[in-house]
Formats: sequence, C-alpha cells, structure tokens
Amino acid sequence: MTTVPWRDRALPAAVRVDDLLSRMTLEEKTAQLYGVWVGAATDGEGVAPHQDEMSEPVDFDEVITRGLGQLTRSFGTAPVDATLGAQALARAQRRIVAANRFGVPAIAHEECLAGFTTWGATAYPVPLAWGATFDPALVEEMARRIGHDLASVGVHQGLAPVLDVVRDLRWGRVEETIGEDPYLVGTIGTAYVRGLESAGIVATLKHFAGYSASVGARNLAPVRAGAREFADVTLPPFEMALREGGARSVMAAYNETDGVPASADPSLLTALLRETWGFTGTVVSDYYGVGFLQTQHRIAGTRAGAAHAALAAGVDVELPTLRCYGDPLAEAVREGTVPEALVDRAAHRVLLQKCELGLLDEDWAPEPATPVDLDPPHNRELARRLAEESVVLLDNPEGVLPLAPDTRIALVGPRADDPLAMLGCYSFPSHVGTLHPETPWGIEIPTLVDALRTELPDAKITYTPGCDVSGDDTAGFAEAVARAAEADVCVAVLGDMAGLFGRGTSGEGCDAEDLRLPGVQGALLDALAATGTPVVLVLLTGRPYALGRWEGRLAGAVQAFFPGEEGGPAVAGALSGRVNPSGRLPVSVPRRPGGQPWTYLQPPLGLASQSSNLDPTPLYPFGHGCSYTSFAWEDFTRDDTAGGQEPEIGTGPEIGTDGTYDVSVTVRNTGDRAGAEVVQLYLHDPVARVTRPDMRLIGYQRVELVPGEARRVTFRFHPDLSSFTDRTGRRVVEPGALELRLAASSADVRHTAHLTLTGPERVLGPDRRLRCETTVSAPVPE
Repeated sequence: MTTVPWRDRALPAAVRVDDLLSRMTLEEKTAQLYGVWVGAATDGEGVAPHQDEMSEPVDFDEVITRGLGQLTRSFGTAPVDATLGAQALARAQRRIVAANRFGVPAIAHEECLAGFTTWGATAYPVPLAWGATFDPALVEEMARRIGHDLASVGVHQGLAPVLDVVRDLRWGRVEETIGEDPYLVGTIGTAYVRGLESAGIVATLKHFAGYSASVGARNLAPVRAGAREFADVTLPPFEMALREGGARSVMAAYNETDGVPASADPSLLTALLRETWGFTGTVVSDYYGVGFLQTQHRIAGTRAGAAHAALAAGVDVELPTLRCYGDPLAEAVREGTVPEALVDRAAHRVLLQKCELGLLDEDWAPEPATPVDLDPPHNRELARRLAEESVVLLDNPEGVLPLAPDTRIALVGPRADDPLAMLGCYSFPSHVGTLHPETPWGIEIPTLVDALRTELPDAKITYTPGCDVSGDDTAGFAEAVARAAEADVCVAVLGDMAGLFGRGTSGEGCDAEDLRLPGVQGALLDALAATGTPVVLVLLTGRPYALGRWEGRLAGAVQAFFPGEEGGPAVAGALSGRVNPSGRLPVSVPRRPGGQPWTYLQPPLGLASQSSNLDPTPLYPFGHGCSYTSFAWEDFTRDDTAGGQEPEIGTGPEIGTDGTYDVSVTVRNTGDRAGAEVVQLYLHDPVARVTRPDMRLIGYQRVELVPGEARRVTFRFHPDLSSFTDRTGRRVVEPGALELRLAASSADVRHTAHLTLTGPERVLGPDRRLRCETTVSAPVPE
C-alpha cells in the first residue's frame, strides 16, 4: 500500500505538512485557523468578555466539511460526566474526521488554570497560592497530574499558565497570577509548563503581554507601561517558560500598549517571540481577541480587516469560535487584500503541531480509556500538599496559634461555611457551576467549619456568619459578637467570593475600587476585636487586602489564597498545628487601602520619602511568612571570605562581568517542630544608568528541616542576573558595584555581600542566564 507523503511518519514533520498544505483549498487552510464552540452561552451569563455580543450560531455539520482547527471547551462549557464527555468528544472527532477530505481531527483545548476546568475534576489551589509555596517541584508535579487528566479524556491543549506579573493589587485577576515578582512568576510558571508538557499537553502561556498592567486595574483596559518596565518586568517569565519549559503555544493578550493591541503587534508576536526568542509553536488569540480588533480597539473596520491585522502580526488561531478567520478571511484573500502567504504561514504552524501530536497519523484514534476518574485520591493528596504549603502565617504575636485542642472557639465570618470560599474563578464550580445551581459540585469541598471540627474534635466550636461577603447588612453582627464574647478565641474567616464579570469580589472582570475588605467585613472584624476575646483572622481571598487598620489588635492572622478543594483541611491543620505554616507572600499585604498601585519592585522615588505624605510601605512585605518553629541562619560565607566583617559597597571583591560569585548560609531548625524556611536572594544595584528597583528577587530555596536539622544553601550568582534594559533598548550587564542580600523576606535581610563587576559591558542575547544556580547540602551535623 502506498502512503501519501503527509501520512508517512518516516518523513520529517515539516515535509509532511508541506505536502498536506499543497493539497488543500483556501477554505480548507483557513478552517485550520479557528475553533468552534458548541453550546456557548449567548445570554450575558458567559465565561468570556462580551460573549453574548460575539457569539453567533454555527452549523457544525456544515463547518466541519472543510476541516477544523480546534474544538473549544467540550468539557468546560457545561457540567458533563468525564466518562460520558470523553465519549462525546471522541464521537465529535470521528464526525470531523469523516466530514473533511483529509480526515484530520481538531485540537481539543480546555482551561486548566487551577486544575482541569470541568465537572468532577480536582480543584487545586489558584496560581497565587502556587507562588506562596515557593516550591516549583510541587507545582510541576501538580501540572503533570493535570496534564494526564486532560490527556485521558482526549484533550490536547491547556490554556495555562498565567504569567502576568501583578502590577496593581486591585485587578480582579490577581488570583490567577503567581505574584508580583518576575523571577518568582517565571520559575513557578516554568515548572507548571514542564509538568503539563511532560504529559503531552500543549501548554499555552497567558497573556502575552502586558495585560496585568492595565490602567486603574480595570480588566481589558489600556496599558501604558514604559518600554523598560515591559522588557524587565513583563516579559522575563514568558522567556523563561519558553526557553526552559518548552511551552508550545502562546496566547495573545487583550490589551493594547501605547496604542498598539497585542493581537495586532508584529514586533511582539513575530519579531520578539519568533525571530529573537526562536519560538516555533502556535499563537492563539484570547477569546474573541481577533474580533475585538474591530469592535473594541477599532483598528479595523471589518472582520476581514481584523483578520488581516491579527494574521499579519502572528496570531495563528482564532479562538474560541470562527468569526474573522473563516469566510471573511477567505474572501479577502480572493479579493487580493490579504496575502495567501499569511494563511499558509499560520496553517503550516497549526498542522505542524497537529503532526507532532500524532493527529495526522493514519492510526490515530480518539477513543479514551474508560471509565475516567478526574479526582482520584492521589490528586486530592497532591491538592492537600499544595494547599498546606501555601498557607501563610502573617502574624502570631501572642502565641495563640496553634489553637489548644480543647478550647472554646467562636468561628465567625461569611467564608467559614461555604465550599466556594476555597475556589478561584477558574475552578469549575465557580466558573461554570454557579450557572447550573441544580447540579451538585461534582467534588467534595470541605468547609472550614467542617474541617476544623474534624481537626479539633474536643474543642467546643460555635459558628455564625456575621454578614455576607458583599453588601451592607449588619444584622448578624450582634450574634457574632455574642458568640465571640463567650469564647476563649474567635476565628474570623473573611474574604472573597470568586466570580466573573462582576458576579464576585475577585476574578476576571471583578476589579476592586480599593483594597478594603469587601462589604461590611471590615466592620465585623472591628466589632469582634472590640469584645476583648483574642481574634485570629483567617483570610480566604484572591488578592491581599489592606490590614493596617487592625495592626496590633489581632491575636493572629492567616492568609490563604483560594486554596482549592482541600483548602479547608489545610487551613484547619495550620490552625491546629498539625501543619506548620510555611507559605511566603507572593504579593505584599498593604497597610492602607489606597495609594495603589504599588509592588515592592520600586526605584527610590517609589519608596516612602519626605516628598509625599503617602507612605506605600506594606504591612507585610513580599516574601514574608511566619512559622511555629524557629530558624537560625549560621556560617554565612562569600567567595572572598569565610565570614568576618563585610566590606563597604564598592570595596568588595571584583569579578568579571561574565564571572560567578557564591554566597552560602547554613539554615538550622532551632525549634521543636518540623518546618520549612525559604531563603531568598535579592539584588541591590546602587548605581545604574537607568533607575533600578531598590531590590529584586534573583534566587530562592525552600528548605524543609526537622528539629535540630541544618542544611547549607549556596547560591551561585552570575552577572547576567543583574542585567537590565538600557536607554537604547539593549539588555546589558553594566560594570560597577552590586550588593547581594540573603533575606527571609524583601524587608528582612539577614546577610549581605558586596562585589564589583569589572571588565567590559556585556550586551546579552536570548541565550542569557535566566536563573540562579542553587544547591542544598546534605544535613549538616550540629
């Protein structure tokens, strides 16, 4: 039997794709450039912006006669049993294969931000909680499990991770980000990409680029970031996830920066992404992003004009459904207003990815193994570990925590007895489930009330909500105060309700005017604190809120960022002491609700000064977190000394601008509980040709220790980590003095090392070193 070249697995993928493309009509090529979304809502209660305006009926049977690029969210649109959903997806793929001349199936994509966003799948902690773990290996393990679950039902592509660096804490999608530091976002995000890709799933980096720097923290608003902020804060996580993680797809962002929409920016999607970074995968639009070039950005007057602008910039696939890349694009090509070469370029990339996924092979089969279980015990165990590591103990000044096992506890607050308090807006129950109130969640989500009663069976626990998450009803305050007054300790469980487009207090399209606790929750906390009973604040949120109003008035404070389906037991374990909190803040906790935006990455003029009456210094800084044990940082050494007096800035050892320099410290658990310390390495550049952040993270290491145990942590600094974008747009390593700071947070520096870079200035290319090499020794004897 003779096999046509594009079916021949012995040939290089590019040769196979060239052969297939040469056989396709224009309509068949454009069909590879869009998805179809069956069952999408059109009533204003959708899961994408302007979904009701942008969705139009599609004749599926007619459309697939040309072939089809993608199937959009077969599992994530409405509740569906995983086994039945997998069988339905396989049937849809068989219909697509049978309908088009070449028998090429579609790529099926799904959301997977905090787990596979489908009914009955494990709901993991949100990305902000991943950042709080400072544990890339655990995040990679989670992503691998998510990838296996996606693959088990026939999905090929996952729309995650989000690599936007937080720039304004009021933004609703802070919960979807990993934090406010590009190094933390890059390393944790890259770990997620590695895990997802290791399971054979195409990871899609979101949102490329600048989306989180929107004016006023409003979703889908303009971005006015400067070129150097863009290069040094926004872009590095994407570069790392591509170069080190191997991501095979990138999603173009909704935003425009300085008047140019990302989806129509060839300098971003082609010159930088492909020509400089060497990316060879596919660029997909955010949902309706191509159409928005006409309807929102108004840089195109027609659908064909929007298609031309996006295709020329480098957007290969229009998601979620066909609008501009279908007939309008084909007609424009025939009229000569859009070069067919642009269609060929995008179709080649799409088909190349299909070839790599095995979708062009004759023996490809869509039928999944059945039955399918998307929330097995090992998933839940992993979700529990992530949740436990992400809990941040903000403060414990009176030692009230851990709670005594037989104490009287008044559990108060609107987040204590609601399963949704644990979930972010891209977990299926919050994302889609709330639109189907008749359908059960599909997974077990213990509330904090239930979990704490299980955790402390001998404690006397009373519960009352006190108020709602939002709104101004204070009728429940009296009962809450009464319960607190008669208890030994009051645990106030406050926070957010995740939702979409104003249907929550956190999540996509749920931006905040300021950083006050939502509704009357702040007033409830005031009333509880006034009882004289020690109050422990537990926050279940998607962003940090200003807590300076209660400084010195609380017996303890615990922060959990939507910790997932096992978040209740994880937080309860932290309150009881079964779990020793080890999370560190991936975002600063502000002192005051106004004066935003602010993150710790500030040059001198962004810090507190006599020039303004507004002090932006946070109450709890980036990297902060307490523990129930204590740690000693011993035997600090540098390459040039074995300890001793630290030289002044500019008088330290000299290394070349392409050299290396080691700093080491021994961390010992000096308490009586096992725990984890997070050693953080920051860079301070005292003089540079452009203003630089006063300090920024360039390395970190999580170290788990039993009582009395010690390990030695060594960071190998390379000057590439000090590089920045100069006035000409070049990334340079500049000779001069630097200071390395070993710290427990961005405001808790334990040791410093001064050094001077000598030799010529170096201009860096895409092969620069992106991360700090870190080693941890075997246990060090006492």
